[in-house]
Amino acid sequence: MDLGLSDFGPVTSLYLHVPFCAHKCEYCAFYSAVPKDDLVSRYVNALVRELELVAHELKPRTVFFGGGTPSLLNLKQWEQILKAFERLGLLGAEEWTVECNPATVSADKAKLLRDYGVNRVSMGVQSLDERLLERLGRIHSREQVFKSFDTLRAAGFANINVDLMFAIPTQTMDLWRTTLRDALALGSEHLSCYEVIYEDDTPLFAQLQAGEFSVDEELTEAMYAELVTTVEANGFRQYEVANFARDRESSTFNLQPSTPPSLACRHNVNYWRGGQFHALGPSAAGYARGVRTKNWSNTQLYCEQLEKGVRAIEQREELPPLARAGEIGAFGLRMNVGWSFDEFHAATGFDLRTGWAADMDTLVAEGFATRTAERFQLTPRGMRFADHAAEKFLRS
Repeated sequence: MDLGLSDFGPVTSLYLHVPFCAHKCEYCAFYSAVPKDDLVSRYVNALVRELELVAHELKPRTVFFGGGTPSLLNLKQWEQILKAFERLGLLGAEEWTVECNPATVSADKAKLLRDYGVNRVSMGVQSLDERLLERLGRIHSREQVFKSFDTLRAAGFANINVDLMFAIPTQTMDLWRTTLRDALALGSEHLSCYEVIYEDDTPLFAQLQAGEFSVDEELTEAMYAELVTTVEANGFRQYEVANFARDRESSTFNLQPSTPPSLACRHNVNYWRGGQFHALGPSAAGYARGVRTKNWSNTQLYCEQLEKGVRAIEQREELPPLARAGEIGAFGLRMNVGWSFDEFHAATGFDLRTGWAADMDTLVAEGFATRTAERFQLTPRGMRFADHAAEKFLRS
C-alpha cells in the first residue's frame, strides 16, 4: 500500500469521476448534472484521452468509478472505456469498483463490467423506505434495489457494497431499524452508512435554513449507535467512521499492525492511509508524485481541454511536508485502528508524539480518543465526531 511521501513508483490507485445523474438528489454536493445532447459521448472520449495521458504512470491495484452515476453510461460507452483499459494494459486490478444506481442496473451492463474484471459494485440505496427515497430525490424504488442486487449476483459479483443514509428529515428510529434489517437481509459484503450532511448550495440545506425541518442531534447520535451495534451483531466489522465489512478467510489483505476486515474497500483505505492516486474526470481530485491536483468542475471545459490533448487541471499544489503529514494524520483517524506511532512515522517522516502531543492530550481529555505507548485512536464516541478530531491534526 502506498504510504510514503517519497514513493514515486507506479501509481497503484485510480479514481474516475462520471459527472452525470438522471436526477440531482436533494442532498448532493458532488459535481454532477443531468446529461445533455452529445455531452456524454464527448465526455467518454475525453476520459479515454486523459487515461492515455497518465497510463504510463499507472499500475492499478485498485480502480474506482464514482459519480454522479457511472451506471448511467450505456453499453457502447462502457465498452469504449473498458477497451481503452485493455489497450493500455490497465486491466487486472485486485479491486475494481463501479458505483451503481439501482434504477440503472441491467443484466447486459453487469455482464460487460464483470467480463472486463470489475469485481465490486457499490450500490447507492440510501433508504428502503419509499417515502424517504422520494424525500431525498432518488429515482429508484425499493423493489428495484432487490431486483438490481439479484441481477448483480447473477452476473457473478461476489463483493457488493450497499450505501445507506441516516438522520434523513422525518426519519424515525423505527424506520432506521427497519432499513437496517432489510439491508442486512440482502446479504451484501459491505455497508457504507452516512449521516445526512447539509452542504451549501443543495436543496436540503435551503430547506433547513428556511425552517422546514430541524436537526435532532440526540436522535442522530442514537441512530449511529444503533447502526454500529446492529451491523456488528450481524457479521460486519467497523473499520472506518461510516464503513463496515465482512471477513473472507482466503483474503491476504493486511494493514499492519492491525488488520481491517478482509472485504474492506482497499481503494478507500489507500485514501485514509495517505497513499497516492490518480483522479480523472471533471472535478476529480488526486494526489500523485507529491502533487495534489483538481480537475475543472465543468464537463464542457473538461472536454475542450482534453480535445486539445492536455489534461483539464484547474489546480496543482505541492504541500509542505508538515502540512501533508497533518492531512495524512487527520484522514487516518477516520479508521478505528487510528495510527500506530511507528506506522505514522513510516508514512510521513514525523512523530505524532512530538508534533501532535497537545492535540492528542486534548482529544483524550474530551473522551474522544485513547492513547497507549504504541498507538493513538478514536473512541467509539470519537468516531462519531471524527471531523472535530481531524481539524486538530491539520497543519498549515
